[in-house]
Amino acid sequence: MYDRPLRLVKVFEGTNWEAGLVQSLLNNAEIETFLADEINGQDSMFRFTPGSGGVKVMISSDDFEKGREVVNAFYENEQKD
Repeated sequence: MYDRPLRLVKVFEGTNWEAGLVQSLLNNAEIETFLADEINGQDSMFRFTPGSGGVKVMISSDDFEKGREVVNAFYENEQKD
């Protein structure tokens, strides 16, 4: 068991497709992920638009530094295309 409560932090936010790619990359790096969909949030009633973004990839705060490296590599590869 954990000695302290698990704290989730956002490591990425984007479209469903982008979030799925980042989630896969993080899982390949042995980082557990959780997707949080902002579309169903209470802060906006007009977010239900396909491809509008808002899907958050959450990871443990303990994995944040390693996760940021994976996300930064994702952004670098995106810019090459």
